[in-house]
Amino acid sequence: MSVANLCHRLQSQVSARTAAGFAEVLRRLSAPLQVAVAGRIKSGKSTLVNALIGRRVAPTDVGECTRLVTRFQYGTVDRVEVVFTDGRKQVLPFASDGMIPAELGVNIDEVSHIEAYLTNAVLQSMTVIDTPGLGSLDAASVSRTEQLLGAAKHRKGAEGSEGAEDTDGGDDLDDTSRSAVAGAEAVLYVVTQGVRADDQQALAAFTAATASREAGPVNAIAVLNKADTIAPESVEGSGGDVWKAATMLAEKQAATLKPRVADVLPVIGLVAESAESGGFTSADAAALKQLAAMDEDILQTMLISADIFTSWECDVPSGTRLRLLEKLDLFGVTQAVDAIRADPEITAGSLRRKLLDCSGLEAVRHRLNLVFAARADGIKAAAALASVTALAHASGDAGERQRVHDAIEVLLAKPEAHQLRLLEALTLVASGAVDMPEDLSEEVLRVGSNADIGAQLGMPGGGRPELAAFALERAGWWRSFASFGATPAQSRVAHVVHRAYFLIWQQIREPHG
Repeated sequence: MSVANLCHRLQSQVSARTAAGFAEVLRRLSAPLQVAVAGRIKSGKSTLVNALIGRRVAPTDVGECTRLVTRFQYGTVDRVEVVFTDGRKQVLPFASDGMIPAELGVNIDEVSHIEAYLTNAVLQSMTVIDTPGLGSLDAASVSRTEQLLGAAKHRKGAEGSEGAEDTDGGDDLDDTSRSAVAGAEAVLYVVTQGVRADDQQALAAFTAATASREAGPVNAIAVLNKADTIAPESVEGSGGDVWKAATMLAEKQAATLKPRVADVLPVIGLVAESAESGGFTSADAAALKQLAAMDEDILQTMLISADIFTSWECDVPSGTRLRLLEKLDLFGVTQAVDAIRADPEITAGSLRRKLLDCSGLEAVRHRLNLVFAARADGIKAAAALASVTALAHASGDAGERQRVHDAIEVLLAKPEAHQLRLLEALTLVASGAVDMPEDLSEEVLRVGSNADIGAQLGMPGGGRPELAAFALERAGWWRSFASFGATPAQSRVAHVVHRAYFLIWQQIREPHG
């Protein structure tokens, strides 16, 4: 890749310290995309992490582990590594229930973070980082989160392990340089019912944890978790439908959080986790069938509240009902009962799939694929360029800074760097660094933050001739705008958008698209 070539080429032209930073950038370029799952305390982040991975491994109860960053990555052997602030590592087995041990048996103040290795297909293309909840965003809290997410505590892979070579202190990264290659390249931000001012602040706080790049529509999406807890009567126009209310609320939140996120999607993390990670069993399905066979009026009364559901006298044992609540909550139980009544012969496997469908997880996965996975190389390359620039600035050597700047300019001028230039243009517009009329800003965001051609053109499901004609027409418009009427900063963005439309037009016209 051209960014990797740039790093290799520059390593001999910069100081040993900066070259060590470039080596870390190169390592990150060849690794899976790193996605941080972030949000406030008790927003259900760890539950969502388990659902995404498809395995119940992240502790969801408040304990010492939930105060630490945990990186879930692919490994050939399942193991947990506790990484200490001094670089030492201690290997632990997973607990008997398959989760990270609730108590680590070490001094938590000396722990940097946890590395969890899993033989899991999802993690081959994406490393998932579970972060501590942001409670109050005072300066200390922000600083701690940035440190925990950053590379400052993330030593080289072999360091601290048996037989690791000692590195020359001069080649080791200083804290400034480490933070320049820090943390996650993308953010999945978890909100619950009300987006507060501190959600905006929290997304801003992740700037330093995303290789010094602002969270934006290129590298951030949000989910409205616990969608089943939304009172439909509180959302006008929902018609009493919980999921419709959640979808409408998510759209409102998207407007509040834009342009920092590409989208906000409703999800029910608890139902998703139970359905996807093996938590939902055939015994649960059998208990739900017993409930579905009960008198309708009695069951409706039981489903009014958790207390009534578990304390009501009936044939299904109270302990069994409590277990169902812990796995599905009242919304999931209701959905399952409805599915059973619609098809009394439904199998446990089919019922699990119905629950997965109603959790909203598939839509989140699809959006993750479109926003992150489909453009992982571009996101990583853009983050790498930001890191390379930050490393050069941290060096304090004006000549070194100029050499790196010139090399990046040459790279961005090449046709194959168009995707990087589009991501750069999108970031400039999304952050407000380049001021655009609102309708044009929306268009830049749409073209730059989607991987699907129909979505890029704002014409999902459109036919090829229609899409091709529209792409060519918009390419011409943006070329004219770049030449007449645009400010110099707008013109730079307009040229990039013109080329994006032209390449889309070419792609549609290719026989194999």
